[in-house]
Parts: sequence; C-alpha cells; structure tokens
Amino acid sequence: QVQLVESGGGLVQTGGSLRLSCAASGRSFSTYAMAWFRQAGGEEREFVAAINWSADSTWYADSVKGRFFISRDNARNMVYLEMNSLKPEDTAVYYCAGDGAITTDIVAIAGEYEDWGPGTQVTVSS
Repeated sequence: QVQLVESGGGLVQTGGSLRLSCAASGRSFSTYAMAWFRQAGGEEREFVAAINWSADSTWYADSVKGRFFISRDNARNMVYLEMNSLKPEDTAVYYCAGDGAITTDIVAIAGEYEDWGPGTQVTVSS
C-alpha cells in the first residue's frame, strides 16, 4: 500500500497550463501502475491518464489526449500530470491513484485502484 498526496492545483484561465504532482510514500510505489482521475461537481469520477510501473506505457482519455501528459519519477516517488490548453470543462477535483494489480483492460476503471490521494482542485475560468 502507498500513501498519496496531490499538489499543484489552482485557478487558471482558458488556454493555460498547470502541472499536478502526486507524492507517494511506501515501498510498493515503483511496482505500481499510477493514474489520474477527476471528478466535477455532481458527476462520477472520470479517468484522465495512467502510466505503468516502468513508464513505458501510458493511457489517456480521449478528452485530454494531446493536451495532458503523465509521467513518473520512481527515484523520487512522484507522479506528474502536465495539463496544457486547459478548458473550462477540465474543471474538477483531480485525484492520484495507484495499484499493484492493474492490467491494460482495467486501467481506466476507478474501482480497480486501491490507493487514492485526497485530491486537488483545478478550476479553469472562461
């Protein structure tokens, strides 16, 4: 199990950029698949991006493909989400998630991830 804490959220104008960070503690981090999900008010938690333990595979939701980029630094126990060309519809609480048993077919399913951070708010103004 790992403990996760997100940071880097804030208020940004349409077209702007933000970089979210997720700090992990725990021995298992380097073996975990990691992901970012988001949840807007009154809606279900939505998959954003994921990266496997070795960082040689990444997955993205169609809505963010080409604008968002996920990366990780196993030496520092960190995961990042670079968000560019932000739109008002990107406004949400962003969550970092991790699990040691994620396969390609379930990478976008929130319920398959055991460990979650408390979230960080991202607000994109129009």
